[in-house]
Amino acid sequence: MTTHTQNKKRELVGLVVSDKMQKTIVVKVDRVKTHPKYGKQFVVSKRYKVHDEKGEYKTGDKVVFVECRPLSRDKRWRVTGKAA
Repeated sequence: MTTHTQNKKRELVGLVVSDKMQKTIVVKVDRVKTHPKYGKQFVVSKRYKVHDEKGEYKTGDKVVFVECRPLSRDKRWRVTGKAA
């Protein structure tokens, strides 16, 4: 009997900051981190290139995206829908 372990795909929520490429959007994800010594909280943001097959998401939309196989040199994420 073989047991299959389900790999949970990472799911992130972010804001679309660019939709100028074909089938690709750039999404900014903000995280709040705490300084290890001083305890001050600060915002760290990262930008991801996300695959948008139909080109339906525009700048300013809040989207949900998951990781997938590499689609290009930079793209490893695929959009799943708009965030609530």
